[in-house]
Amino acid sequence: MKNVKENSFLEGSIFGALIRFAVPVLGALILQAAYGAVDLMVVGWFGDAASISAVGTGSGFMQMVTFIITSLAMGSTVVIGQHIGEQKPEEAGNTVGTTILLFAGIGVVMTVVLELFAGKIVGILQVPAESVDKTILYLRICSAGILVIIAYNVISGVLRGVGNANLPFLFVGIACVVNIIGDLLLVGVCRLDVAGAALATVLAQLVSVVLSAAIIRRQKLPISFSFAQCRIYARELKLVLRVGVPIAIQETMVQISFLVVNTIVNQMGLMPSAGYGIAQKIISFIMLVPSSVMQSVSAFVAQNIGAGQKERAWKGFLTAMGTGCAVGVVIFLGGFFGGSAMSAVFTDDMEVIAQSADYLKGFSIDCILTCVLFSSVGYFNGRGRSIPVMLQGLSSAFCIRIPVSIFMSRLPNASLILVGLATPITTIYGILFFVICFMILKQKEKRRI
Repeated sequence: MKNVKENSFLEGSIFGALIRFAVPVLGALILQAAYGAVDLMVVGWFGDAASISAVGTGSGFMQMVTFIITSLAMGSTVVIGQHIGEQKPEEAGNTVGTTILLFAGIGVVMTVVLELFAGKIVGILQVPAESVDKTILYLRICSAGILVIIAYNVISGVLRGVGNANLPFLFVGIACVVNIIGDLLLVGVCRLDVAGAALATVLAQLVSVVLSAAIIRRQKLPISFSFAQCRIYARELKLVLRVGVPIAIQETMVQISFLVVNTIVNQMGLMPSAGYGIAQKIISFIMLVPSSVMQSVSAFVAQNIGAGQKERAWKGFLTAMGTGCAVGVVIFLGGFFGGSAMSAVFTDDMEVIAQSADYLKGFSIDCILTCVLFSSVGYFNGRGRSIPVMLQGLSSAFCIRIPVSIFMSRLPNASLILVGLATPITTIYGILFFVICFMILKQKEKRRI
């Protein structure tokens, strides 16, 4: 197999380098988000509102778990990228070996915890009574595949660290095809309902990991790695955790805050719960543009900081932010005016569609704002300064998003439009937070000159 060329961030057109990296990252994220969306779509075709609510809540929780894993793996991506910029391939290989053992341990612990406490998790989420048993079943089946999810994200994190976003795109594309076929067979033909959707997701991810492991062995990467390096290197572990843990904590708190919002909506009744579940699946696609921007900025900045090119790193941040916002305007218009049409893809229940469209109207302005916020997050992550990212995530989640969501839900004649507005309000706070962080960073750098 012909080797896929890694993307060089250290020279040439900044816009071109970011686009070549961001497009396959976006494609991979779209396909990865399609897992839960396809599950929800097929269950919506063959199931009822209780099944939709169960898959919406269950896949939302599993998405949170995946985001946490991806965030922690960002520590490896950044450290590997910095070693590549420093032209230290052996140290990059040490990071890979450390990452493999670290995440294997995390995977075992998470599997046990989620299997044991699936019922309690569903209780905390206050799932509507009609959906409780189905949600528990969905979570337990998906939890059994945590090690597979981790394996995929570790492989993808390593590849993106060296500037290769094409192979992760290929891997997740294969998984998406398998997932669609599995959903249609297990849910549509075998009538396994939410259990079939969960089984299809785990099977798809397993196929992707097996194929990715086979393909990556035939690739020549700019790192020096052998299986003998599969051990914990104290220095690399410290570097990975120093970057990854604050990012993971930040993402955990953000996702928990969204689960709290889900709980608030669940208390509004079955139809708002089902509508919110569909809206969140649509949003999971909408948010992929800023997510791809963030990952691109992180990898770009990491390599350029490692090579001592701070000015190029800054220009990359500005270029990515501007490009993301331009695309965000188009997505905003689609979310605000086309919410009903997008929701109708998942169900023909008009009340559920109306609830979903309402939430999207309140949320949609965030399509533009988040590109600014996520670009800032990517810049600080790429520089290895993830503490501000963590502080922003914590304060946003618990001081803004949750209180505002509760307030909106308790207003007279509260609707999902008002609850949806909590997200852009939170993002505005995050942008202001990073404006202050940039000012402090610039002042510190001036003092060093």
